[in-house]
Amino acid sequence: MKKNTSPNLIKSFILFCIAFLLLTITAPIGFLYTLLRELVYGKLKAVTFYFMEVAIALDNAGNVIMQHVLNDALLIKNKDTYFFGNKKETISSVIGKNSLTGTLGFLGRALNQFLNFLDKNHSFNSIIYDLRFWK
Repeated sequence: MKKNTSPNLIKSFILFCIAFLLLTITAPIGFLYTLLRELVYGKLKAVTFYFMEVAIALDNAGNVIMQHVLNDALLIKNKDTYFFGNKKETISSVIGKNSLTGTLGFLGRALNQFLNFLDKNHSFNSIIYDLRFWK
């Protein structure tokens, strides 16, 4: 069995295009369906959790998509820097970790202050944030 450790550029680009196309076509349908379904069944609390789950998923995607921009614009690079790009982590979590290590640049500190203005201790709380909704 042949083990390919490096992804093929063309194959990965085609998969990206397919995933992006599917997302742009199906996401609005899934979003509207969920809203209507949960509102019909009177599950307003479920809609609240749905909004949070989608927000976290989009934030995780943003962390990957914008990793190079965010690393260059928001961080001071040294041995303690925690970089953007982990697909299982939010942008706020990375900002919180870099705030703890003092590796946020001017724009990173400004963004951190803004997030904490909107939601007290947002970046610190997001480091270990886990949303659970049990029916």
